[in-house]
Amino acid sequence: MMTKPRRSEDLPRDTVLRGDCIEVMNSLPAGSVDLIFADPPYNLQLKGDLHRPDNSLVDAVDDDWDQFDTFAAYDRFTRAWLKAARRVLKPNGALWVIGSYHNIFRVGSALQDAGYWILNDVVWRKSNPMPNFRGKRFTNAHETLIWASRAEGAKYTFNYEALKALNEGTQMRSDWVLPLCTGHERLKDGSGAKAHPTQKPEALLHRALVGTTNPGEIVLDPFFGTGTTGAVAKRLGRHFIGIEQDPGYAELAEARIAKVRRAESAALEVSQSKRAQPRVPFGQLVERGYLAPGDVLHSPRGVTAKVRADGTLISADAKGSIHQVGAALEGAPSCNGWTYWSVKRDNEPVPIDWFRQQIRSEMQ
Repeated sequence: MMTKPRRSEDLPRDTVLRGDCIEVMNSLPAGSVDLIFADPPYNLQLKGDLHRPDNSLVDAVDDDWDQFDTFAAYDRFTRAWLKAARRVLKPNGALWVIGSYHNIFRVGSALQDAGYWILNDVVWRKSNPMPNFRGKRFTNAHETLIWASRAEGAKYTFNYEALKALNEGTQMRSDWVLPLCTGHERLKDGSGAKAHPTQKPEALLHRALVGTTNPGEIVLDPFFGTGTTGAVAKRLGRHFIGIEQDPGYAELAEARIAKVRRAESAALEVSQSKRAQPRVPFGQLVERGYLAPGDVLHSPRGVTAKVRADGTLISADAKGSIHQVGAALEGAPSCNGWTYWSVKRDNEPVPIDWFRQQIRSEMQ
């Protein structure tokens, strides 16, 4: 019998909880997790066996957990787990849910009805999809992820610069080309068969967690399976909570995660947008002695302005903040004074933003 945690300090971090996902989520403290990654049953039962051209049997999903008698039964289940998930999310938390054409449209509708706000749908295009052996439809080469905040207007984590860095400096798009889980990553049972029919690749979770969580935050996976979410979360310095009703999957997940090493703290830091960095008023440069009242700042066109004791500037034609004076001199509606102005040090121009970065490094 699982002891039901009722206070936030009782939250079972880095644990696989055995049981029904709805019951377990309802036992957790409200507003306690930062992100939920959900890979629910797809309800994609095949009607009869499926064979390859060589007549070998395809290892399809035929487990009880993926069987629902009707669409209505599946919808009731979906609404129930989405409601439980929303209760445990923090106000600025978010949800990822992945599915195929069999279920994702029904899940998306239920998600909106439950009060979530869809931020993106992401297409995971499989670089090595399973062929369509019957030859009666297109090869099903993608799955869809929905990323949603807890409510319309709610804040959420989005590490834009980190995802851009992952993509070699180009803005990350909503179509992700990644391979299926194969090779050494695919868990096998004692007979050498796949331990789980729908094990997700770690690359998929890596991208989602780097992009939408920060180190130390808590990621909940209500359909934990063999623990891909937990393994990636641990490696990336996040905490995880897994919920799994199948004892065999839970044991595999625990053994798998136990072998994972957490990356060192310095390696977990990611590129941040400038807006996410600590705010440093220009006046602090004067207060801290990086600049002195009367110092002369230079614009790219050679126009100068003097620093005043209160952190404003004065030139022959304007006075005000570093941004206001820069804009006035350029005849522009706005100006980024941090990149516009420089000061001479040893007769060489030094951007004033260099001093701001020095203060930021001390603050961090």
